[in-house]
Amino acid sequence: MALDIVLVAGILLSVLVHLLLRRRLQSIRRLPLPPGPAGIPILGSLPQIGPMPHASLASLAVRYGPIMYLKMGTGGVVVASSASSASSFLKGLDLQFANRPFAISRKDVTYDCQNFVFANYGPRWKLFRKLCNLHFLGSKALADWAPIRRDEIGRVLRSMLESSRNSRPVAVAVSEALVCANANIIGQVLLSRRVFESQGEESNQFKDAITELLTWSGKFNIGDFVPAIAWMDVQGVQRHMRQLHIKIDALITALLAEHEATAHERKGRPDVVDLVMANRVDADGVSLSDVNIKAFISDMFIAGTDTSSVIIEWALAEMLRKPTILQRAQDEMDRVIGKTRRLEESDIPNLPFLRAISKEVLRLHPSTPLSLPHYTPEACEVDGYYIPKGTRLLVNIWAIGRDPNVWEDPLEFKPERFLSGRNANIEPLGHDFELIPFGAGRRICVGMHAGLLMVQYVLGTLVHSFNWKLVDDIQVLDMEEKFGLVLPKKVSLKAIVSPRLVGSAYM
Repeated sequence: MALDIVLVAGILLSVLVHLLLRRRLQSIRRLPLPPGPAGIPILGSLPQIGPMPHASLASLAVRYGPIMYLKMGTGGVVVASSASSASSFLKGLDLQFANRPFAISRKDVTYDCQNFVFANYGPRWKLFRKLCNLHFLGSKALADWAPIRRDEIGRVLRSMLESSRNSRPVAVAVSEALVCANANIIGQVLLSRRVFESQGEESNQFKDAITELLTWSGKFNIGDFVPAIAWMDVQGVQRHMRQLHIKIDALITALLAEHEATAHERKGRPDVVDLVMANRVDADGVSLSDVNIKAFISDMFIAGTDTSSVIIEWALAEMLRKPTILQRAQDEMDRVIGKTRRLEESDIPNLPFLRAISKEVLRLHPSTPLSLPHYTPEACEVDGYYIPKGTRLLVNIWAIGRDPNVWEDPLEFKPERFLSGRNANIEPLGHDFELIPFGAGRRICVGMHAGLLMVQYVLGTLVHSFNWKLVDDIQVLDMEEKFGLVLPKKVSLKAIVSPRLVGSAYM
């Protein structure tokens, strides 16, 4: 008798929940869609995006508002362009928008969605993130791998020092040097080996492949929005992505083969891949396949080699345009560190102006101008608007960082804004939505702390160690952007350096 009562109560409760959800959905459907451009048949607003989507979407948001809905092919895209609208999605409806939409153009580079970055939210993604935080990008892991960062950046310094000693100093290609160093840091931490012995043709080819892949990944591919014509590959995105994936996959395959062959040499000294392999099955039986692990390594190289170097290059370019900022940063470091040793990571908390420069460059030149896409599997309400099931979400991080309602003189590079006044306590860690270069919510960039540390440490080291000047034939520094998933300078920075420290500091 008691069992029957429980069963009936359970059925009644299920019916009640169903009716309430149905009524809620009917109520939501009566709400208006967010405002946005009308678009054209079939393609919708795709033709309005253009080659610089972050800028064109920011211009459209001035007209249509901080929450904007665009019809894109067979689906819809909602764009958040202000701190408050980003918070409404990534804080208020974080779980609802925790998944990634499938894109045919990314099928190869994500190993058919078996990677970490574009995996849907769920048990396997959680295992990925747990292992990544525990062994690679968490605070303890970052501290454990500090000697590797110091050694690799030391190699960069010595290479730059050598170039400055020539009878005719050679201009330093900043991004090339830093990408090579970043790849070697990641290679040593993940796989116990440097990827490139020195900067040169091999490392530059790797850099070019990743840069090109990130550029093509950022394109609004028609086939992703109009699946019926995806086979035509109208823009050539799928073909280019496949070719670039083959190059990068070949390198990772070779690295993994060598890693397996040298396992006996690491007894008692496991690297990240060893630790991930050993913990690939969790207590609930969720497991990572060999393909998952290979895709994870690919993610770490692609995401880790170019992003921080792009930010550092922008920061140096801005300081070369405003030498007073460069001088102020060097004066601060000279007071705190002196000129007899290199900057150490432990010095960073004592360098407020360096930290302010880092935040300012992340505001004005976020490495990821548009967030990686989110999507909602169910219809929902956001700030009084109806968001249909299956809508993709983009957060315009670039526009938020340039919002004149938040930032005084938003297009000016002014690090001092983070030292006093209303912006002084804003941090780029996902809690202050005015500054979210790494995203926010549960899909915030897992490498946020590592990325911020690398920007502060490497930028500070370069500024402290050298005087910087533009090559003689450059009168005006080109500050144009090149759009992709990452936002580098269109013309790479080259500069002449000369040492500021005693010779022993570079050893």
